[in-house]
Amino acid sequence: MVIRSPFPDVEIPDQPLTEFVLARAGEFGGRAALIDAPSGRTVTYAELVQSVRAVAAGLDERGFRKGEVFAHYAPNLPEYAVAFHGVATVGGVNTTANPLLTADELARQLSDCRARLMVTVPALLEKATVAAEQAGVQEIFVYGEADGATPFASLLRAGGEPPEVAINPAQDLVALPYSSGTTGLPKGVMLTHRNLVANICQTVARYRVSERERLIAVLPFFHIYGLVVIMNVPLPLGATIVTMPRFELAEFLRVIQDYRITRAFVVPPIILALAKQPIVDEFDLSSLEFMHSGAAPLSAELELACGKRLGCRMTQGYGLTETSPVTHAVGDSLAGQMPGSIGPLVPNTECRIVDVATGEEAPDGEPGELLIRGPQVMKGYFDNPQATALAIDPDGWLHTGDIARVEPDGSTRIVDRIKELIKYKGYQVAPAELEALLLTHPAIADAAVIGIPDEEAGEVPKAFVVTDGLITSGEVMQFVAEHVAPYKKVRAVEIVEEIPKSPSGKILRRVLIERERTAAMAR
Repeated sequence: MVIRSPFPDVEIPDQPLTEFVLARAGEFGGRAALIDAPSGRTVTYAELVQSVRAVAAGLDERGFRKGEVFAHYAPNLPEYAVAFHGVATVGGVNTTANPLLTADELARQLSDCRARLMVTVPALLEKATVAAEQAGVQEIFVYGEADGATPFASLLRAGGEPPEVAINPAQDLVALPYSSGTTGLPKGVMLTHRNLVANICQTVARYRVSERERLIAVLPFFHIYGLVVIMNVPLPLGATIVTMPRFELAEFLRVIQDYRITRAFVVPPIILALAKQPIVDEFDLSSLEFMHSGAAPLSAELELACGKRLGCRMTQGYGLTETSPVTHAVGDSLAGQMPGSIGPLVPNTECRIVDVATGEEAPDGEPGELLIRGPQVMKGYFDNPQATALAIDPDGWLHTGDIARVEPDGSTRIVDRIKELIKYKGYQVAPAELEALLLTHPAIADAAVIGIPDEEAGEVPKAFVVTDGLITSGEVMQFVAEHVAPYKKVRAVEIVEEIPKSPSGKILRRVLIERERTAAMAR
């Protein structure tokens, strides 16, 4: 059975992303669009428009053309939005990279998407330079100044006029974030102008953000959640975005207090800290009206505990990089009424619940794989038609790999997942990537990686390795830590005699997961 959103469809303008997002910027004029929390540096709506146009003109002068890829390798700053929309204005494609990536990991992404230009910050320039040389990136810009890179400010010369570029919103890409999808190594997710415009309209219909509001941008802009919901959703509405370069609990609380933040989009590990850490009581958080959780499951108990302690209304939502990202949301009007639920479908969206084994419709009320169809579903995976065909069926249904159940009230609960991804504090960790790395060590004969439960992080990677006896568990963890971003580190290692596999050679992760679950119960 096809389940449709209970809310009326919203109109989706046939416009390029930046034209849509900044359509009312002239009306907002001197109001703060973005504020850098550490310094208080402010970009008004009028300055945002001017800067975006200047960056577009500067890129055009450098010969950057429609369809070419510009990489962002930086923490949250007001200039992130300026650069992103400058690229979008000239028809370029924005690929966003996690600042925690190593040089080798970044180089793989840059090479895969054939990035031509990149922007970073001085603290990341060394890694960025190594990666750029490996991947053939032509020029690196830097926010601020640093030897070996072009100041981003050089793109902001006054008086430059952006070129007229014909953009087909339904076909032309504007963003290329990387996701592991349901399995395997990271893949570029092709998101069109229409995908993002549609999801902004769908999200605005559920979260009634007003122009008086201030939102805290602590979730990273490189992640689709931060990029769309936090960096782009508020701008058509005239709200103010207060950016933080990284999450530190005390600083997060100070920013809410000092900037009188009204709304926060966060992830479950932050909610866990807010519910349990004593330091929370030292700050005045009375301005906070709504807190929304996404990117990973959040229990009803923790949702209620956080809401009660902070005195704000709590909601959850659900989405994927492949859906731009939002597909479900409790929304402002239902806040507090559906604890533990991701809510109903957002407008213009359909879903199905199918039996994992057969692909047939699951009986009413029974869990099954969640399938999504709507205008926010990606165009496909970049340069990977095989992976695209596995993810999106001929009828346009995206297979999420998550197991869900639809309740009688129309809300949805995520109860499990069939995909192999590990969710560490909302970050995606691909077991295949860690396994490939482990097998490069001469003392490791075979390896498998699964996620194991962790109260703070949600899940952490655990490696099962077959060795020659000349390496310890601690040395295995150290080896991985030296080659990957911190969130991908293996947090537990078990040395085993063999890795369970199917006749075709596929790792039987479920066997390892059940073994781990049994061992945990015995402890």
